[in-house]
Amino acid sequence: MDQELYDEFGNYIGPELDSDEEDEDAEEDKNREDAMAEYAGEDDDDDMDADEADDAAEMQVVLHEDKKYYPTAEEVYGPEVETIVQEEDTQPLTEPIIAPVKKKKFTMAEQDLPDTVYNMEFLADLMDSPDLIRNITLCGHLHHGKTSFVDCLMLQTHPEMQVNDEKDLRYSDILFTEQERGVSIKSTPITLVLPDTRNKSYLVNMFDTPGHVNFSDEVTAAFRLSDGAVIFVDAAEGVMLNTERLIKHAVQERLPITVCINKVDRLILELKLPPTDAYYKLRHILEEINSLISVYSEEDEGQVISPVLGNVCFASSYFRFCFTLGSFAKIYSDTYGGINEKEFARRLWGDIYFNGATRKFTKKPQTGSAQRSFVEFILEPLYKIFAQVVGDVDDCLPRVCDELGIALTKEERKLNIRPLMRLVWQRFFGDFTGFVDMIVEHIKSPMTNAQTKIEHMYTGPSDSDLAELMAQCDPEGPLMIHTTKLYPTQDATSFHVFGRVISGTLHSNQEVRILGENYSLQDEEDSRFGQVGRLWVSEARYKVEVNRVPAGNWILIEGIDQPIVKTSTITDVSSNEEVYIFRPLKFNTNSVIKIAVEPVNPSELPKMLDGLRKVNKSYPLLNTKVEESGEHIILGTGELYLDCVMHDLRKMYSEIDIKVADPVVSFCETVVETSSLKCFAETPNKRNKLTMIAEPLEKGLAEDIENEVVQITWPRKRLGEFFQTKYDWDLLAARSIWAFGPDATGPNILVDDTLPSEVDKSLLGAVKDSIVQGFQWATREGPLCDEPIRNVKFKILDAVIAQEPIHRGGGQIIPTARRVAYSAFLMATPRMMEPYYFVEVMAPADCVSAVYTVLARRRGHVTQDAPVPGSPLYTIKAFIPAIDSFGFETDLRTHTLGQAFCLSVFHHWQIVPGDPLDKSIIIRPLEPQPATHLAREFMIKSRRRKGLSEDVSINKFFDDPMLLELAKQDVMQNYPM
Repeated sequence: MDQELYDEFGNYIGPELDSDEEDEDAEEDKNREDAMAEYAGEDDDDDMDADEADDAAEMQVVLHEDKKYYPTAEEVYGPEVETIVQEEDTQPLTEPIIAPVKKKKFTMAEQDLPDTVYNMEFLADLMDSPDLIRNITLCGHLHHGKTSFVDCLMLQTHPEMQVNDEKDLRYSDILFTEQERGVSIKSTPITLVLPDTRNKSYLVNMFDTPGHVNFSDEVTAAFRLSDGAVIFVDAAEGVMLNTERLIKHAVQERLPITVCINKVDRLILELKLPPTDAYYKLRHILEEINSLISVYSEEDEGQVISPVLGNVCFASSYFRFCFTLGSFAKIYSDTYGGINEKEFARRLWGDIYFNGATRKFTKKPQTGSAQRSFVEFILEPLYKIFAQVVGDVDDCLPRVCDELGIALTKEERKLNIRPLMRLVWQRFFGDFTGFVDMIVEHIKSPMTNAQTKIEHMYTGPSDSDLAELMAQCDPEGPLMIHTTKLYPTQDATSFHVFGRVISGTLHSNQEVRILGENYSLQDEEDSRFGQVGRLWVSEARYKVEVNRVPAGNWILIEGIDQPIVKTSTITDVSSNEEVYIFRPLKFNTNSVIKIAVEPVNPSELPKMLDGLRKVNKSYPLLNTKVEESGEHIILGTGELYLDCVMHDLRKMYSEIDIKVADPVVSFCETVVETSSLKCFAETPNKRNKLTMIAEPLEKGLAEDIENEVVQITWPRKRLGEFFQTKYDWDLLAARSIWAFGPDATGPNILVDDTLPSEVDKSLLGAVKDSIVQGFQWATREGPLCDEPIRNVKFKILDAVIAQEPIHRGGGQIIPTARRVAYSAFLMATPRMMEPYYFVEVMAPADCVSAVYTVLARRRGHVTQDAPVPGSPLYTIKAFIPAIDSFGFETDLRTHTLGQAFCLSVFHHWQIVPGDPLDKSIIIRPLEPQPATHLAREFMIKSRRRKGLSEDVSINKFFDDPMLLELAKQDVMQNYPM
């Protein structure tokens, strides 16, 4: 061992030793590095630095979590690309990773314009001549054949329309929900060109309206745009609940009424009445209609409805025929010649008999068996044709058809009875010319009716230049459009606005000014500027685009739905005149049923609010509001109505899950006696003092105010005379009515009963507005449970008002006036009022007792039951509290095995039995209360629902001096302190 190579401990300290392999590796590395260096042409110094840096990085301690096995997304895709890393697959397997685009479609629509028997250019040209236009509403009771009548007109004008003989076409029920439920929900406008008997064409704009009483708001919207109404009556059922209401409504809206007695075939095929009885039945229906018109008409001579005058037509939508006396007389004159149609038609109704021997008409029957002319010339031929077609088809039919001049092919003769019958009738009567004659003759054109229409619906003065120009229906005049309906687009994202051009001409893409219902010259906040998009003529399942619309026409407008809620007035942008709005719709029923809604998932609240905004636009009578407790309330007319609203809200407009609370009704508060003592209240600054008492109003007065029989805007003298003559008020009280509340048509009155000798009238006049505001605030939400006050007269007996204006500002007076109204109200035996429904039930005779039982269980009482003349059914009329009417229909059907059918509609307010402030009543949960406890129960539960304290605390409304006064008079037993 070489001593110099090792140290004293035996460690090797000599020159480095390389193994052979290492040598080779090292050499290769060296060569490779040299080659790389040459290739890159880099300096050696740089190499040195890089090596050192690499060494440093390798030397660092790298923690486990910082180790990098893969390049980051940014390195792979570049810095510009957004990458999302999802740790765990949270999407369920049932959902596609990329969802397909869903086509939302809620209405039926034609793909392209169908063929019509007239040219679309001709239709557009007719729009320029207002005297050839008729705007009508087809209305009537549920299932009296309005929609199928429209189908007949559609089939007459659209020759290539496919129709299934088994199922009704129901062309104007465009919503899928309407098709599924089998009932119209929305009123649908349709414009057709129809010929009359002289083959002259008219442009007829029709509204097909729902017949269910819950949707009578749709009829109101249609009436507003129409110049006349055609009321449909089922020949077998006769005048029903809604027929009566619609006649009253049409008379109030000043529309001429014509009648179509539909389903004439039922008298023959279903009720199997002999011809004379059928005549009596038809006459009975017309007598009933005439008596209703005379009851509701304010003028002495109301309209008269009679086939002789030509304002009645007879039809069967099922077999597709329609005739008036005139059109039937024309068939006779075409067949035999030489007959004076008009004179002949005049003799076809009433007690007129034809004498075959003398060939003359007489008023007296020649023999005992002589038939009236209507029976002989109209009903008997109908009966005979029905009998021949239903009877022995192979033998009789060819002979009958030859006689009538009806040509049938071999294939057509082999058809089933119903389709065959339709063919025969269609070829016998031809087009619905009699119907067109009727509306042309008895319903005025937009030109001639403009004056009446403007007087009825324009809020501005009727002698202004603008009103006079509108009354001329001039297409060159200033633009004025009244819109009453909004129709959702096919995917329900936005709306098209439907209205009537009152004057001027609307062009597509025109700039317009849209005035809402709250617009007035004093408060111009509710006005917006907008640009009209495209314009269409509506045809239910398709639309015809036009580029301008002159006065007198109906039109569907795109692009201006944003600011409009219910109705609106649209004018020129540049109009310098003072424009007033058209008055908001006045409905013939109230929304009294309430439901509270909230989204199942709270984060979807904004979606629900947007949906609520949209359904509010879509239904004219719907009311949505937010209670103080934060719950969202929807008010509607009935169960079916709210069911449709909720369907639209969930499926069409918000597409989210929504929870609905049990339905309740809106209540009212009232008093039944005069206040037991004068109530006073001082303002917070102790400078003013008001004294008031409350007492009930006279019977019928509240309804008069609501129906605008009397208006607060009348001059003092006229107002005074009304109250003196009709309600026996003394002159002083009648002349000193200050206001109605909670609004101009509210059923409460504020009377100034102070004497000039005791009170400074000029000071009182200075704070009149503030006191009225306080009174209206009080009546809008009463002290019992924040519901409106009704049927109460508040009298101001005394007032001490500060001299300096600064001490009698609104902030002092308004809350004090409200407080004194509340205390006067609580001292006058307050009571709750609930809405009552009027129910009409149709049932066979053996089910009548079951109907009574069901009504009795729900606090209902029957007012009348009577057989329907000429049919096996009974009509039962009854009243039932709205709060007990939920599920009534289902209940009724189960008890009568589905044979009874009912319709209910809001009728009046009635006092709930019991004292709401009676502390001795204990409300136990989940127990039905006896009748006398109901008022207390309703009040407490309403207060709970609204998040108010359990009981009415009297301290809130009474001042200390007032409480001392009460304690003295010992009226405190009942009230919680």
